[in-house]
Amino acid sequence: MPFSLPELPYAKDALTPHIDAQTMEIHHGKHHAAYVSKANDALKGTSLENASVQEVARRLAELPADKQTAVRNNAGGHLNHSLFWQVMAPPSSGGGGEPKGELAAAIEKSFGGFDAFKEKFAAAAAGRFGSGWAWLCAHGDGSVHVTSTANQDNPTMDKAFGGEGADHHPILGLDVWEHAYYLNYQNRRPDYVSAWWNVVNWSKVQELYDAAKA
Repeated sequence: MPFSLPELPYAKDALTPHIDAQTMEIHHGKHHAAYVSKANDALKGTSLENASVQEVARRLAELPADKQTAVRNNAGGHLNHSLFWQVMAPPSSGGGGEPKGELAAAIEKSFGGFDAFKEKFAAAAAGRFGSGWAWLCAHGDGSVHVTSTANQDNPTMDKAFGGEGADHHPILGLDVWEHAYYLNYQNRRPDYVSAWWNVVNWSKVQELYDAAKA
């Protein structure tokens, strides 16, 4: 069935002052909605028309050549943003702080500590030239790593499209397109990245980590 725009799990002003209400209104209601509409149009009549967005990302190379770019960009945008809204929460509802339990242990093992992880993730976000995303990905063996992708690419996309493969499960993603932060931060992307840690929903990230290992 066609993709649909998911509801935000909090009010549009709930992440202020870290992410302002106007940015959330435009980002969710305009940008994400446009990705959904364009992805549906591009997939119409193809073998993946009724596939989940996760399956579409994994099977992009099966699409006709004249459909691939539109689906890659727009289904990718839908997939990435659907995760993005979930991995944030207002500080009053648990946003911010640090991971706990097995995820904290995996971060410690892979990066040497939470601060070292934040530094590497922030570098991936700030260092992504132009538009794109920074990611924390988990593997079936419980290990984690940081990466980044251009535009609306997702680490799960077919390797033919610059993705990293089926065992790369994004569990935390940060949108560094200018539409995600420019109204409040202008060209100060590092300030946006720094503020964003205050709204990371580590409970949701832990849930996604557990699913990646299952």
